[in-house]
Amino acid sequence: MEVRIRLQKSGKVANKRYNYRIVAISRAEGRDGRHLEQLGYYDPAKKPAVISLDQQKLEKWLKKGAQMSDTVKSFVKNLKKS
Repeated sequence: MEVRIRLQKSGKVANKRYNYRIVAISRAEGRDGRHLEQLGYYDPAKKPAVISLDQQKLEKWLKKGAQMSDTVKSFVKNLKKS
């Protein structure tokens, strides 16, 4: 089973104000499919945008062979800078 670490939409649809979960999910699952574990969240509606990520859970999944999406890679890179 290939595992990806990527964003999953959540939040309100009516106001177009989405939040995103950072999740470990099977590659076969759809965008809103069942995730294996939630690793953090991203809230672009707040100024500045809020990114929260559990580094220990991320490292655990990377050691198991999970691949990060490009967006999550950029979040991790920016979190390491600050």
